[in-house]
Amino acid sequence: MSDKCVKALIMAGGIGSRLRPLTYTIPKPLLPVGRKPILQIIIEQLKKCGITNIFITVEYKAELIKSYFEDGNEFGVKITYIDEDGPRGTAGSVKFIEGMVDEPFIVMNGDLLTKLDFMDIWRLHVESGAEFTVGIKEYKIKFPYGLVNLENGKILNITEKPELTFYINAGIYVLSPSALEVVPKDHFFDMPDAIQALINQDRNVGYYEIKEYWRDVGKMEDYQEIKNGVKEWE
Repeated sequence: MSDKCVKALIMAGGIGSRLRPLTYTIPKPLLPVGRKPILQIIIEQLKKCGITNIFITVEYKAELIKSYFEDGNEFGVKITYIDEDGPRGTAGSVKFIEGMVDEPFIVMNGDLLTKLDFMDIWRLHVESGAEFTVGIKEYKIKFPYGLVNLENGKILNITEKPELTFYINAGIYVLSPSALEVVPKDHFFDMPDAIQALINQDRNVGYYEIKEYWRDVGKMEDYQEIKNGVKEWE
């Protein structure tokens, strides 16, 4: 299995409702970070890792995305567009690629920025024998108050302003083609649904911890913070 033929699918069909009013006229993947739209930065990061065969799922204001990137030649990649015909969920969007790939491929949301070496997660997926690998990211929450632990009407202890660590779904995946079998056609189905379906069948679902820079551009405050750190992407 050669890493020279790795393909990637970017999900860019969402309406970006949490970034309104900006997304009333511009689809979220085309929102600028400095002189480049988010989706261009993603494509350039994939290309930097040697991934030049890219699928992009589009729906909301698809014509603007297609007009900007065209066939991808100007950006040194080959782009194939997949037109969605309504909300399908994140896994439902990926279902469209079934039959177009015969080796593990990368899937990612079109609204995040990362310095991840995408080939690292792909190689781990292949070496581990997983059918589905989830990129995860450490996420810490610091409580602003003392946390009181109770039992049988008594206070056991008080932990002053504790910091709890969790792992979140980073919106970056590697799928073997067989994983798409659990995704129904013509039915709304998200990635967590697909992951749980595979787990329920006792199939191999692995993870890769992303330690590099990663940021979701889901909310207005996220977008503003990324714009303030624009030099990171110029």
